[in-house]
Order: sequence, then C-alpha cells, then structure tokens
Amino acid sequence: MRPHLLLDTALRYFLEVAQSGSLTLASERLHVAASALSRQIAGLEGQLGTPLFERHPRGMVLTAAGEILARHARRTGLDAERALGEIGALQGLHAGQVRLATSDAFANDLVPRLCVDFQRLHQGIQFSVQTLPTAMVPTAVRSGAVDLGLCFSSAPHKDVAVVYRQSAPVLALLPRRHPLADRPQLRLAHLAPHALGLPPPETTVRQMIDMACSRQGLRLRPVLVSNHVQTLMNFVVHGGGVALSSEIAARHLMASGALVAVPVGDEGMDLRDIEVQTLAGRALPHAAQSFLELLQQELSRPW
Repeated sequence: MRPHLLLDTALRYFLEVAQSGSLTLASERLHVAASALSRQIAGLEGQLGTPLFERHPRGMVLTAAGEILARHARRTGLDAERALGEIGALQGLHAGQVRLATSDAFANDLVPRLCVDFQRLHQGIQFSVQTLPTAMVPTAVRSGAVDLGLCFSSAPHKDVAVVYRQSAPVLALLPRRHPLADRPQLRLAHLAPHALGLPPPETTVRQMIDMACSRQGLRLRPVLVSNHVQTLMNFVVHGGGVALSSEIAARHLMASGALVAVPVGDEGMDLRDIEVQTLAGRALPHAAQSFLELLQQELSRPW
C-alpha cells in the first residue's frame, strides 16, 4: 500500500500544488485535471475561511495560512509512511524505504557502504540517496523529500532538527612517502610550498582555509581545484600532492594505507561539524530510525 492513499485527497492535491507552484505541473504529476485540483483547493479555502494561495500569472504562491497547512500536510504524509513502516515491522524489518540526502564527501564511500551493511541485516529495505550541495540538504529534509540529511554544518534552518553532531576538523591528506607525512601536526604555512589540491572558494572548508590564510597573510596556490571529493582523494593517492579535507571523506583510504591524514593546527580549522538532520518534530519510520542508529555508530568510530 502506498502512503499517499492514507492522505486525504484534498490535502494531497493541495500539497502537490504547493510543492510545484503550479496547477498545470501538479495536474501533470498527479494525472488529475487542473479543474479538479482547483475545486479541491477552493473547497479547502472555503472550509478554512481564508486563501491558501496567492494566484499569479506565473504560478501559485502559498499565503501564511497556506504555509501552515503545507507543514501539516507534509507531516501527515510522513506519519502515513511511518505507520505503514511500523505495520511492516510487525513481520520484521523486511520492507520499507530509507530516503537520504547527503553532500559529496559522504556519498563516495560511507553512505553506499552502510547501505550494503544495512541490507545484509535487513533484506528488502530499499534506499534512495540524493547527492546535493550542502546548502540544499536541509531544504530536502524540510520538504519531507527525504528522511535523513547528512552534511557538514551551516546556519541553523527552520523546522530542521540536528539529531547527531560531530566535530569534523580539516586535515591534511598526504601520500605515505610525502616529506611531511610523519609530522604529528601541520600548519597551512608548512603546506604552502607543496603541490596542493583544494575545494573551490564557495565551499565551507575552502572558506575556513581562506580565512585562516588571510589572518596570516598567507597565500596558497593550488595546482588542482575540484568540488568533487573523490578527485581530490585520488590526486593524493596518485602522488600529485596534498589535499585538505575531512577525515570522514578519506576514512576508507586511510584504513587501506593509501594515504596519511595529519591534523592542521591553525586557528579555525576545527569549527566545522558533521550533522545528521531530520524534520523537526517528526517520528522517523522504523527502517530510517534503525539506519540512523547505524550511521551514528559509524560516524563516532575513532579513526
């Protein structure tokens, strides 16, 4: 049984229009005539005694009342998913879905490996994994499009709860035979003369690096800039030079001995956290809650 069948028709139609911002798009997605959608929304507005949308030539925008109802409708739909998951759990954790939004650093190794581990224990669980820019992960959580968000910290977001937090200091990642690989700690000034691979300026970790360099009057000249973590990791593995990243992105390569991680001691290099996010006030489906527990165990494992 599909969760949307437990959701009132008028609310389901209203929520689709709210999410798409257009009667036409909602009509196409639901395979329902636009006139039928309009009647259902008009009926809701009549019952509530207030407009739910502002009608514009280019689409429909939620009013303040519409925003409140949309939050209720999203939670109602998510509660329906949870109810179905709990019913399935009565027969054991053999059915259900875990929907995850994650940033690039976690998508290369950590998330797929944990999906495999979880499915070995609970056959029949399906995963949906979206790789998004960090700033978009909370948006996916807030909209109810995913159960869990996994990303590095940014500003607090309305209706998004951080259910797990862990420090993620910036590390220097080096080839095993690099001349700096045996040091207990490094500073950015130590790295400046060497070939560097860095993320682009719009990323959080690069902004942390650039601010630390600015304080010191230090200029780094990377030979490689990439927004793909795996590219930076392979740059190090193949002997290209040093990269600056988090431990979690390189954990599998560190464990295999493919590279070495050394803490960076400059002020401000420890301000970033890893966050696991959920929609505030939501009780997760059984499968998602179980996966969250596995994820927390793995993240907290010492390196």
